Amino acid sequence: MNSQWFILKERAISLRKKGFSIKYVEKKLGINRSTLSGWFKAIELTQAQRDQLLLNWKNGLAIAQKKGGQWHADQGEKRRAAIRKEVEIFTSNIHIDKTIGELILATFYLAEGTKRENCFRVANSNSEVLKGFISLLRYLYEIDESKLRCVLHLRKDQNEAELKKYWSDLLKIPLEKFLKTQFDKRTVRETYHHYKGVCIVNYYDMALQRRVLYLGEKILGIIKNTGG
Repeated sequence: MNSQWFILKERAISLRKKGFSIKYVEKKLGINRSTLSGWFKAIELTQAQRDQLLLNWKNGLAIAQKKGGQWHADQGEKRRAAIRKEVEIFTSNIHIDKTIGELILATFYLAEGTKRENCFRVANSNSEVLKGFISLLRYLYEIDESKLRCVLHLRKDQNEAELKKYWSDLLKIPLEKFLKTQFDKRTVRETYHHYKGVCIVNYYDMALQRRVLYLGEKILGIIKNTGG
């Protein structure tokens, strides 16, 4: 055995006695695992060395899991970025005229709006969704703003005045059009700061409601016949 090989063997044995795994030593020194197994065969590790070996294994496993988790997170972000780019391209030339707009509104109302014939009513906790819906409603029809009414459904620990102003500013509906707020008295846990409650928008026009509901039914019929 030449001197260089002897030095490598001594380093390998030293690492092993410090509690490092065969895999680690193999990677660290570039020595074949079968050679290392022969060198380490006669080594009797103390309990402290076995404990260190176990600790090193656990630490290595934790690092590997962390790297694996980060890799999956990075891959997920790449996929999301690719999808966002595809959607940006897909929507870049879309123009919502009144025909397309009314189809969108009717589809949304069919899912979220009230079906009972009394008024045109929709509720949501997502401010962007509700803002978009009301903006579309105003774009499509010459609505009578005096027929609009709002009701907030809040948790009991929420600030009524603050949230009325929030929804009023967002939807461009005057505060005097907001009816008595309904509070959920079952609130137990503290409400998340980003939760703005549920806003119900009523527009008292049964003719408009009937048109939108009928349009929604026709859309369903078309969808059911898609693809034969």
